[in-house]
Parts: sequence; structure tokens; C-alpha cells
Amino acid sequence: MAMAISQPLSRQAGLVGGYIRLMDRLSRVTAYLAGLLFIAGVLAVCQMVFVRYVLGMSTSWQTEFTVFSITGAMLLGSPYVLMTGGHVAITLVPDALGGRARQVMRLIASLVGLGFCAALAYASWIYVHEAWAGGWTTGTVWNPPLWPALMPMAVGATLLALQYVAEILRGEG
Repeated sequence: MAMAISQPLSRQAGLVGGYIRLMDRLSRVTAYLAGLLFIAGVLAVCQMVFVRYVLGMSTSWQTEFTVFSITGAMLLGSPYVLMTGGHVAITLVPDALGGRARQVMRLIASLVGLGFCAALAYASWIYVHEAWAGGWTTGTVWNPPLWPALMPMAVGATLLALQYVAEILRGEG
């Protein structure tokens, strides 16, 4: 079956188009989850301010929860940012070159990003497993288990690597 060159791969039928659509959907889902984590972090800060300064009581979990939730939001939102092109990019040289040189530079940059994210995902999953198997906790007053706080790093890096593959297949890498 011949594919029309002008039609984007994400609109194509078949395995490649299905993969691209799946990754786009997963990136959108994790973006919503990231938004919820961000809101949870903001609410925890508001609760902490109220408890500390209005009620005059001490707090034990809010700062740590906020760090975990906001960091998780950043990591889980990263595939969506890549998909939508919302990341910061310096494109002066590729834009000046144009044509084939631009495509090659973008592909090389995407392959480097993919390599970094794949290595980060691999190491993150090992770290999550070690934290879970070892029963690691944060060691703070609140002292929650550490693996749930590490999970967004592993999931986010994995999905970001997979989104890089989708972008390369889409022809935007």
C-alpha cells in the first residue's frame, strides 16, 4: 500500500500510525495527570500556609509532598511538551540551513534526546525497584515510602523516550 507523501504519518493506517496515535494519547493522558499533580502541590502549599500562619501549628508533610507532586508533574508532562513543541529550542542554525541539513540536524538532536531519555528511564526503573524492594523511606518526619515519589521519573522518562520515537517516525525528529 503506497502512502501519500503529504499525509502525516500520524494520520496513516498501519503499525507506525497506530504507534504515533497511541503515544499522542498517552502523552495527553499524562499531561492531565501532571496538571492534577500540580494542583495537588499548590493546594498542599495553601494548606501549609493556613496551618502555619493562621492556626499557628507546625506542618510535617506538606513541603515534601509539594516537592514530589510538582516534580512528578514536570516529569509526567514532558512527553506532551515534546509532542506539542512546547519545549525551549534554539533553531537559529537549522532554520538558516533549511532543507535536508535541517532535517538531519533535527534527527540527530532527536536521537541524542532519545538516547538520554532511554538511559534515564533504564536507570530510573532500577532505582524505583531498589527503593520498593528495599523498603526505602524518605527519612523525614513524615517518612513515606520513597518508591511512589520516584515512579513519575521512571514513567515520565520512559514515555518521553517513546514520544521521541513517535516524533522521529512522524518525521519531526
